[in-house]
Amino acid sequence: MDTSHAVVLALLQGLTEFLPVSSSAHLVLVPVFAGWEDQGLVFDIAVHVGTLMAVIAYYRHTLAAMFSGWLGWLRGAPATADSMLVWFVIIGTLPVGVCGILMSDGTEQFLRSPRVIAAATVVFALLLWWADSMARRSSTPKGLTWKVVVIISVCQAFALIPGTSRSGITITAGLMLGLGRELAARFSFLLSIPVIALAGIAKIHQVSQGGDEIALDFLLIGVVVSGVTAYLTIGWFIGLLERVGLFPFVVYRLLLGVVLFWAFV
Repeated sequence: MDTSHAVVLALLQGLTEFLPVSSSAHLVLVPVFAGWEDQGLVFDIAVHVGTLMAVIAYYRHTLAAMFSGWLGWLRGAPATADSMLVWFVIIGTLPVGVCGILMSDGTEQFLRSPRVIAAATVVFALLLWWADSMARRSSTPKGLTWKVVVIISVCQAFALIPGTSRSGITITAGLMLGLGRELAARFSFLLSIPVIALAGIAKIHQVSQGGDEIALDFLLIGVVVSGVTAYLTIGWFIGLLERVGLFPFVVYRLLLGVVLFWAFV
């Protein structure tokens, strides 16, 4: 890896982590197309740390209110929307966490194949288009309920398949269940905090078993570039979502799927 590779991959992670286009698929495929060596788990950890810091910084006020409300509930105060949101995020994380723990190395390698990524890219693009069409027709968006959260949490487990997109599948599920676009996106991004943290812990465990070594300057590039890019991308995406919806990402995913099938199938 050289500096230009590190910058490109960090930008890629920051841009795609919170967009419905699958960051994991892009991190797998770009080195393949570019003929680069795999960046390794340590660098993947660095760029995930950057995006984790970005979403925490962006939603810092929401997170502070959630934590305060939850502490008040633990002390006996009545449940509030903020304290309930903490439980919603916890429940929403369980299925993907359990599936990630149970997934074998062989299954993970199979799911990282370009053919699987190509198929997932196209299939979930069509689901995203359907959900966005439903959102356009809905005049009375619903709020979060236990039923909605459980269904979204189960759907989030499909994000373990590269090409699916964690934000894409959770926003898709939210829209199909009647949530407004802004709420579906905000809940998706809040769900990303424990998921990214758990993924980072899993990668650290893999590295501790005798993983890669990488220069400190590349790690710093990964953290800073991915973090700044992700922070800017969150605000841009929410604004775009309210103005034009998800159709541009549907088109992008379909075009990407066609390219992948042409190249690998």
